[in-house]
Amino acid sequence: MSRQARSTSVVAVLASLLLVLTAQSSQAVPHAKIEGSGSSWAANAVTQWIADVTSSGLQVVFTSQGSAQGRKDFANNTTDFAVSDIGFRGVDPATGDQDTNQGRAYAYLPIVAGGTSFPYNLSFGGKRITDLRLSGATLAKIFTNQITMWNDPAITADNNGRKLPAITIVPLVHSEGSGSTAQLTTYFDTVYPSIWRHYQGRAGFTEYYPKKGASMIAQNGSDQIINYATSAAANGVITYDEYSYALAKNFPVAKVENANGYFTLPTQYNVAVALTKARINTDKTSPNYLLQDLSGVYSLADNRTYALSSYSYMIIPTGANDPRMSTAKRQTMVDYLYYSVCTGQKEMGPIGYSPLPINLVQASFDQVNKLKVADPAVDITQRDVSTCSNPTFVAGQPTRNYLAEIAPMPPACDKAGAGPCTGAANVAIIANPTGGKAPGLPAGASGAAGGTAGGTAGGTAGGAAGGGPGSTAAGGAAAPGAAVAKAGTTIDPATGQVVALGASGSAVDGSQSAVPTDLASASAMSKSMLTILTIILLLLAIAMPPLIGTTLANRKPVRR
Repeated sequence: MSRQARSTSVVAVLASLLLVLTAQSSQAVPHAKIEGSGSSWAANAVTQWIADVTSSGLQVVFTSQGSAQGRKDFANNTTDFAVSDIGFRGVDPATGDQDTNQGRAYAYLPIVAGGTSFPYNLSFGGKRITDLRLSGATLAKIFTNQITMWNDPAITADNNGRKLPAITIVPLVHSEGSGSTAQLTTYFDTVYPSIWRHYQGRAGFTEYYPKKGASMIAQNGSDQIINYATSAAANGVITYDEYSYALAKNFPVAKVENANGYFTLPTQYNVAVALTKARINTDKTSPNYLLQDLSGVYSLADNRTYALSSYSYMIIPTGANDPRMSTAKRQTMVDYLYYSVCTGQKEMGPIGYSPLPINLVQASFDQVNKLKVADPAVDITQRDVSTCSNPTFVAGQPTRNYLAEIAPMPPACDKAGAGPCTGAANVAIIANPTGGKAPGLPAGASGAAGGTAGGTAGGTAGGAAGGGPGSTAAGGAAAPGAAVAKAGTTIDPATGQVVALGASGSAVDGSQSAVPTDLASASAMSKSMLTILTIILLLLAIAMPPLIGTTLANRKPVRR
């Protein structure tokens, strides 16, 4: 074979390899649009993540119609996923409707935590009241029409003798099958059963609030709830919904008395403390695996806790023959959920939610892996807790909850019999931790029980006019020194304890990890392209010298 023929063969091999590699690259798992519906309580979190991943090419559509409708849509194969604050109930006791999966295989996975808050609209003499405090018993009586005026003695007592104006209370409730209603009435039924059961006429919680009385009104969905509550014509209104809605409107919410006699707000720190006592179903054979029992949350004796704290869940299809699902849809779901329960958690505190602890992040990843079991073509590589940066994670110690440990103690003026707090003492600290503590605290201020948060304040107090509970402490970043479990580490979702170490024998990577900003699929594609380019350059290095040599040898000498 001549030198030129050999060179031509090398070029042919190069071209063939290039075609093969390009074809392999184009065969990376595709994505397709997925659609879901459900909880308006969790909607602000879900839509935040959707906005974040759109730039990476993921198409996710979510309609917030309420938890009950979300489960119904999923069971009817109308959607690809649901978001719900509770699980399937079998039969809804309020409506008598079937509330089952109707044979569609599914899994629950926690996606976010938060607090059900109480936005209120109360002005007198041209001035808005922004420092309202209410006990749980008072709330139960307000939403069962036993307390009907803002100057009621029980409200006066909650506010340490300060008498509010003689304005009629207008309870505003959800008309749809609402997870917010489920969380509120679960609290009432557990802690104040005599008040709630007399009003409802039976024991148990409901998603459909029983509207009674001339003053009580209803609106459909969280957006309509908060829009009505904040309108100029709504003086006297009090309602309930996830804290993010009031926060987005810079609107005050009532501080709620906890079991230790302190009035607190649903900040990411107070919610994190509260949910350390949530009991999670850890029986993997149970249809209710990972669902929550909040009775321990309501009774937690900690100054910092916010009693009406809870988790929200995504319901995903796990059947291999699911009629709506394809490889491309499952891949979109995997990548969206990877972002949501991993990097996306660091956005939750500042918008009014609270990030998941590591044990529930791990449990969510385990549930996501069922999409791979259903369809082996789905790519789940590099999608585990080893790639997460989350404000609850503690460097080197995955069994600890950083937010719960550094949650600031409430000021003395928030204790029953004191206050109410005003001015700077009435500011909600919502930003992510920085400098080893929650931002907005003075140097050396008390953090968690048993220790003092060191470092300097990472933010400044700002927010609502009048310094009401809608105010925020701005600034802050991810948890300092945050690190995560090494790949291969297994976390017990019941306790958060490490039950199996990673390959190195260490539970975590002690070095501080950068927060990944791209999706794993995009990262994998970049690595694939880099490999292709490397091989092309190598083959060119082999092929070009003979080609150049042949070209030079065949050149005719120039006659002078």
